[in-house]
Amino acid sequence: MKEILTHISGIPISENYLENLPYNPKLKPLLHGKRKAGILSEVIFWKQVRAKSFHQIDFDRQRIIGNYIVDFYVKKLGLVIEIDGWSHDVKKNYDEVRQKYLESLGLKIFRVIDFDVKNNLGKVMKDLEDFIVENYSC
Repeated sequence: MKEILTHISGIPISENYLENLPYNPKLKPLLHGKRKAGILSEVIFWKQVRAKSFHQIDFDRQRIIGNYIVDFYVKKLGLVIEIDGWSHDVKKNYDEVRQKYLESLGLKIFRVIDFDVKNNLGKVMKDLEDFIVENYSC
């Protein structure tokens, strides 16, 4: 039986921890630079979720999974959060391949647009709650 991770609007959310995800250690040197780059939408989102401030859920920032670095990862849910900026408009094929790979590992992906994080953060956080309820409620 799965453990209850948290409750959102009174709805129990069960853990979906995925063990032994692939990890490419050669990407580790890139992590520091990506974090230090301080992409505004990522910083804004991080302030909303860091230190378990979003429903007591622990988020990791810039996590290596396989040959990719994802923006945010919730280990206990197997949930990837991707903030798509303008560059994603020209990387559609790359994003599709990447998403299929991550989903093949059993991960769920919540995508949000950079503009929405900057201009409608309340809606983004509500959409994330809804996504978690839809995909992880008991």
